[in-house]
Amino acid sequence: MNNFYDQHAAAFFASTVNVDMSPLYKEFLPYVPPGGRILDAGCGSGRDAKNFKDQGYVVTAIDASQTLCDLASTHIGQRAHCLPFHEITWQEYFDAVWACASLLHLTADQLPDAVERLVSSLKSSGVMYCSFKWGSQERDKDGRHFIDLNEERFTSFVVSPLKVDVVKLWKTADRRSLREDEFWLNVIIRKR
Repeated sequence: MNNFYDQHAAAFFASTVNVDMSPLYKEFLPYVPPGGRILDAGCGSGRDAKNFKDQGYVVTAIDASQTLCDLASTHIGQRAHCLPFHEITWQEYFDAVWACASLLHLTADQLPDAVERLVSSLKSSGVMYCSFKWGSQERDKDGRHFIDLNEERFTSFVVSPLKVDVVKLWKTADRRSLREDEFWLNVIIRKR
């Protein structure tokens, strides 16, 4: 997977860095204390980490692609760390986790461990936003793996095995031009 984003980093950066994500920020940020610590897990271009940093939050940005981390570091104005989900070891450190379109590249076997590590990185009652392409299958497309989730599959993979509560779950259209017919599952969960 890293090879795809390392090989296509410049094109991916260009196609995502200016996408207006403000409707999703408006859903997520009210659950984060002012100036709180946010982990941008799978930061990609650094678009969201930069937005959160500009709003006064303390941001840690990670991605599994070193090339994207290099581009994101320049965009954010701080270092993005090359760190895959299975190497996350923070414990009760962040007020919130933002995993926008990043966990969707894991397999069904990898997803529960990754989410558990992200939830463990949250302080008590911390929140996590995550998004997946809407659907009910695992598939490979254009050199990338996807796990598509709907409400039932999210409950099965994430809610049931972990000590989390679903704060909000909703479906949106893709915000990128010419992809309006693709849909996303958006979820905010809270650590118990």
